[in-house]
Amino acid sequence: MGEVCNVSSASNKSHARFMEWENLYPLRKPQHLRLHPGPILELLRVSGTSQTSAQVAKIHSTRWLEDGFKLDEKVFHNDCVNLTHNMGAFLYDDLLAVVSLRYQTIHILQIRDSGNLVDVRAIGAYCREDDELFINSSSQLAGNRGDLVDNGTNHDQPNSNNSFLSGIKQRLLSFIFREIWSEETDQTQRVQCLKKKFYFHFQDYVDLVILKVQFLDRHHLLIKFGSVDVGASRNTDQLPAFFAVYNMETTEIVAFYQNAADELYLLFERFCDHFHATSINSMYMNFISSHSNNIHALEQLKSMKNKATSISQFVKKMLSSLPLNCQSMSPSPYFDQSLFRFDEKLISATDRPRQSTDHPIRFNSRRQGDILKFKIKTGPEFGSADGRSKKYSHFLFHPVWPLALSFIQPSLFLPPSAVNIHFRR
Repeated sequence: MGEVCNVSSASNKSHARFMEWENLYPLRKPQHLRLHPGPILELLRVSGTSQTSAQVAKIHSTRWLEDGFKLDEKVFHNDCVNLTHNMGAFLYDDLLAVVSLRYQTIHILQIRDSGNLVDVRAIGAYCREDDELFINSSSQLAGNRGDLVDNGTNHDQPNSNNSFLSGIKQRLLSFIFREIWSEETDQTQRVQCLKKKFYFHFQDYVDLVILKVQFLDRHHLLIKFGSVDVGASRNTDQLPAFFAVYNMETTEIVAFYQNAADELYLLFERFCDHFHATSINSMYMNFISSHSNNIHALEQLKSMKNKATSISQFVKKMLSSLPLNCQSMSPSPYFDQSLFRFDEKLISATDRPRQSTDHPIRFNSRRQGDILKFKIKTGPEFGSADGRSKKYSHFLFHPVWPLALSFIQPSLFLPPSAVNIHFRR
């Protein structure tokens, strides 16, 4: 029997809750667990109430586990950074990527051992460090020549800030053009193919905006492009979107896929672990169960695929989770599908709210005849007189210890009304 402490933020009262941990399966620990001491990053939205309105976003580097001392700060003024579930930021080792939705820029920061946040590069309007200097010097040279030849008649021409596409957009269009060009060898067929696939959709490609980004490794980014409607819609799998793999060192697009591409889905199905981009300093993150390393998860995925009425819609739905949110998967051994069977409609390794239930969540053993090993109960739904209104809950498990937090929310848009602490006695 385990004891659960429940703290209700609405009533500021402590309640006792209980959770059964019957014949708890031994924790599976990695062979080597290296703790990487370093600063804690805190993402704050100082002003602005939505991800589409102007706001001030701050990133604090703090010595939180010791004394909470703030080591450094990075401020994005009058900007739009989506901080919900870390969607606008991705941390990989000592590198942090922050997506500015308003200025369409990917900021790459490095977190030093001292806690200082250092600007490494900004990908958007410019891709290389000297792009801005080169364009400004070229514009000044062209302007001087125009004054000499035309005696100032070019003053009505648009300035350099508005006459060029952004650096990342130019590289994207160039890659798409070359890919379509190489599809055909016959010159006549090549021209027709370019008209149909490139020039006809040229404005659609130009209007694409950066929505989300994640690291694949220290040199490659997976960038999601889409229309403004994709960024504002909740059903993003129903709208067209594109994924690009970008090499930060060479500033080149090396791959480009639509969100219904079978090739990208097969890569995601077979090599899902590579999309998690686990840190070399967090060995326990390599124990996350996925359909590329666990036969039970793969069978569940194939079952969902077989039940789907439309394969293309299924592919879009699966790829809508890309790029993955940073630290959104729990490496807890309780989510190891080779050890336990549980209802993923109620709980899973993915950190996102799910509809709560009055019934305990059962964890059954796969290796001992599907018998009950333990169950988690989130408690009665607080603030509901009739018990018929929907409640939502999500769980946060410790990577290796038998400890978990559950957060009960009255709706998806309100803060938790209760927090449960689950642990084994």
